[in-house]
Amino acid sequence: MSNHRQSRKRRYITWGVAGAAVVAGGGIAAQTSMAATAWPAQKTYTGRAFDTCAAPSLNAMKAWHGGLYGAAAVYIGGKNRGCSQPNLTASWVKSLTTVGWKFIPLYVGSQPSCGSGGSVKISASTAAAVGKSEADDAVAKSAALGFKAGSPIYLDMESYDTTNTSCNNAVLTYVRAFDKELHAKIYRSGLYGFSSSSAKAIATATNKTDLPGNLWYALWDKTNTTTSDWPWGSTQFTNHSRAHQYMVNSKETRGGYTITVDRDAWDAPVAITG
Repeated sequence: MSNHRQSRKRRYITWGVAGAAVVAGGGIAAQTSMAATAWPAQKTYTGRAFDTCAAPSLNAMKAWHGGLYGAAAVYIGGKNRGCSQPNLTASWVKSLTTVGWKFIPLYVGSQPSCGSGGSVKISASTAAAVGKSEADDAVAKSAALGFKAGSPIYLDMESYDTTNTSCNNAVLTYVRAFDKELHAKIYRSGLYGFSSSSAKAIATATNKTDLPGNLWYALWDKTNTTTSDWPWGSTQFTNHSRAHQYMVNSKETRGGYTITVDRDAWDAPVAITG
């Protein structure tokens, strides 16, 4: 998030509350078929997770463990990442994995030209090449933190005007190239987006080729679920392939440490570590 958290603040004010279409078991099959190499088994977490702009300190994370949350999303990189990450290191990941934390790698790449998020935009002429290049960067940054092959990388795609056909097509081209390269590197694909726009574009796309196998949808209804408010067909993104950001800007104190987080209901892959 360098501009990501700033854009998030703007969207809280202005946007309001707002897979591939996967049949049962299809999310993993679609991804593993992309490479002849045997894929590591998916590491699934089901429960509450949180995301916050900058990775908290080691002591804060230790103090928070065993409370409401069992997993944390971390912003591993991307040209539009909004916060510096002084705490996010391989040793931080290793130490907290030992404590019992699960991790959700999130990458803030190029953003839609017809959206307000981010300063680096997707261009139709370079969408495929940039998607591939940024996927390579995401994999390198994941591996450097100790997130092994078979881990998911969730691509952060902010809100945009999906009725703008040329813009939407460029976004889908970029996402497909990003995901195809992740699969080639033996990393699972996911996308964070809004149920009213960026996530909707993935869930409702007619051509499902190379689209994410896991969908993390932002719908700020304060409901801890990945099922009762799921906006699309019941056969989509099944078999532990859904996550839901259901509440934002929640200032919480646990073990003497206060952090402002966004709350997530999680039933999807998390990073393979250790």
